[in-house]
Amino acid sequence: MYASELVEFNSLAVSCDCLAHVYGNAADHPGREPRYPSDMSDAELAVVRPLLPTPAWLEGRGGQPESYCHRQMLDAIRYLVAGGISWRSMPADFPCWPRVYVFFRRWRQHRLIAEFHDRLRGKAREREGREVEPTAGVIDAQSVKAAATVPAASRGFDGGKLINGRKRHIVTDCLGLLLVVAVTAANIGDREAATGLLTRLRELHRDICLVWADGGYTGALIDWAREKLALTVEVVKRTDDTKGFVVLPRRWVVERTLSWLMHSRRLCRDYETLPATSEAVILFSMITRMGRRLARPHACGQC
Repeated sequence: MYASELVEFNSLAVSCDCLAHVYGNAADHPGREPRYPSDMSDAELAVVRPLLPTPAWLEGRGGQPESYCHRQMLDAIRYLVAGGISWRSMPADFPCWPRVYVFFRRWRQHRLIAEFHDRLRGKAREREGREVEPTAGVIDAQSVKAAATVPAASRGFDGGKLINGRKRHIVTDCLGLLLVVAVTAANIGDREAATGLLTRLRELHRDICLVWADGGYTGALIDWAREKLALTVEVVKRTDDTKGFVVLPRRWVVERTLSWLMHSRRLCRDYETLPATSEAVILFSMITRMGRRLARPHACGQC
């Protein structure tokens, strides 16, 4: 989404070199100074902008350039996810909220959010000295209360956690980075949701051969995953003599990721009408975390 070489801009008032300024009329709209904790820093922007999805019009697949700066659009969505505000409460220094929402919805429908997220995850894994594609993962679920905007058709009651709302099912790699996510009603069992989640995991990550899980995934799921998906599901259980809080091997990684998500106030409760929108917000929360991680100076073991 950014110019790779020197080009002639449509307007003299240019605040950045995104394609919306180069080919569109983004320069006709007022710029803004970063002022919120959720805003991208210049260092973070330099890291993430080569990984942004290529717009369809640039590849001859139709459409037209954006009318607003992409950095402003992304900062607006990050502000919404981090602050937990409603779309209509978007601060006035961002583009108007309907334009931001249309941008978010288009990226969700065309899976551009997932594409951007996956590219960042690959870079984050390379930074930690790992291969881009993981070979093992960790699965878990989290139930959260649903707001009044969540329709009854996509919410339920989790009798174990006593929560009326939705459940987030995720698989992470060994670094805690998100691989796949699915949002269901809270009354959907872990094993029931895991069949679809592990199928998506196998389709998207062919190198995965081992998945760690907790005791909620025991039973026929283990045999099904081995026979149908060639996946080994290994259950990590607490010992009978364990008392109080204990950090369990492997399982703590995915539990930490679930706690990361709760740092975004939009995710402390499920406010989205569509489960697909909830999944997109989860991806944006992880996009912000990975972008900041990549922008930090990397600690060298030889220094």
